[in-house]
Amino acid sequence: MATAQLQKTSLSALIFPGKISTEQQSLVLVKRLLAVSVSCITYLRGIFPECAYGTRYLDDVCVKILKEDKNCPGSTQLVKWMLGCYDALQKKYLRTVLLAVYTNPEDPQTISECYQFKFKYTKNGPMMDFSSKNQNNESNISSADTKKASILLIRKIYVLMQNLGPLPNDICLTMKLFYYDEVTPPDYQPPGFKDGDCEGILFAGEPMYLNVGEVPTPYHSFRVKVTTEQEQMENIDSAVLTPKQLNVPLKKILMDKDDVEDEQKHCIKNQIEFIKKVR
Repeated sequence: MATAQLQKTSLSALIFPGKISTEQQSLVLVKRLLAVSVSCITYLRGIFPECAYGTRYLDDVCVKILKEDKNCPGSTQLVKWMLGCYDALQKKYLRTVLLAVYTNPEDPQTISECYQFKFKYTKNGPMMDFSSKNQNNESNISSADTKKASILLIRKIYVLMQNLGPLPNDICLTMKLFYYDEVTPPDYQPPGFKDGDCEGILFAGEPMYLNVGEVPTPYHSFRVKVTTEQEQMENIDSAVLTPKQLNVPLKKILMDKDDVEDEQKHCIKNQIEFIKKVR
């Protein structure tokens, strides 16, 4: 008699090392968080078909992970973009990854939804200088704290994405990278990316900012923000958001108010190819 047993592939064990005691362990974690966040967003927004994802489990949450698939060129292209992000992240050049949705292939600067993944680095331990009322003491960030914040971030992404209205059937994706100019060589180009301009991104409707969450490690900080059209927010429970995150319309969206001046200096590379939505 033959028997077979199905076993859940635990993402928790893959993402979270037993201890984050080195910069390399922190880097691996941040790379994986970026991959999981992008995968969750694209899956729940219906951008790629089921075949473009593998299945993992983060505690009790079923998580879809984007993969290369010969039947889905768009997912394969996005995976390649992610490798370019990893290159810049490993070199400590990467400041922000902006993944944007737009509907007119001739006008990729006018977007209807975007996701920002922001990074900060430290030389001698934690640096928590994002605006927050609940900042932990810099020296007290443990592996348990990082794991808890990571799981909370992913859960919040799931709640938010599941409550947004559907995207149009025909959309495109673009990815832009922003750097720390003081350390980034002027001729640096990660794989899959080209030089870009510093023009602002225009929103097709009335945008709203959502600060989804932040994950600190002893060597990095990773934060996720979402900007979407105001009408998409009608079904969102106000408990998901903080008061300061509501009613923030801007015609040009780049970054936080205190980052705008810096961000205008750091926009030096831009992925100009686009991915069409595949059902």
